[in-house]
Amino acid sequence: MHRSGIEKHPLADLRSVVDMNTTITSLTLDVSDVDAARSFYAQAFDLGDRLRFRTADTDASGFRGYTLSLVVSQPANVRALVDAAAAAGARVIKPVAKSLWGVGGTIQAPDGSIWKVATSAKKDSAPPTRDVDEIVLLLGADDVVASKSFYMERGIPVGKSFGRSYVQFDTGTSPIGLGLYRHASLAKDAGVPAEGSGSHRITINGVLGAAVDPDGFVWAPVAVAA
Repeated sequence: MHRSGIEKHPLADLRSVVDMNTTITSLTLDVSDVDAARSFYAQAFDLGDRLRFRTADTDASGFRGYTLSLVVSQPANVRALVDAAAAAGARVIKPVAKSLWGVGGTIQAPDGSIWKVATSAKKDSAPPTRDVDEIVLLLGADDVVASKSFYMERGIPVGKSFGRSYVQFDTGTSPIGLGLYRHASLAKDAGVPAEGSGSHRITINGVLGAAVDPDGFVWAPVAVAA
């Protein structure tokens, strides 16, 4: 992967930066039409101020190197969210289906970002809603160990780690979780080709301030305008 030309900025205080419970406060998506993006996400997921938008026409093609997961409590909620996204204009990549681990479906928003909606529950226990229990940002890493070290050195602790394939960080009570997955494996899980180039078209607003990780993902201070 293949996003190049982004300068990496060292942080002055690596160990004390996270005494936090808000590792990631929000995400900013680069979109061609802010009003259209706001309308889509309000109709599809209604995530409020956890998702922000800015107009940007940076070059990008193929897989952008990340996915966003919405974790919900039951299969009916998976279907409700995927159906709402499709009705608002999303492309369904993977229809809602059962698997060994639960129930899930994957869509691509009109702006190009990929969203997976999932639950570990096998059966419904209540009427369907579009309530989201957790948002998780999964970053595709060329070298999971190197990217893991980058975040650990900056004070973000690891919650779970599976060798060179997957890392889940402990983000406390942050409204958005964070994980790493091998780039090719993440694309395969999303149901898209792994090739991609240009900008990731996403900025992570959180405790790292102004930083760029080894895979070119840009962090910004929390006070970022929508």
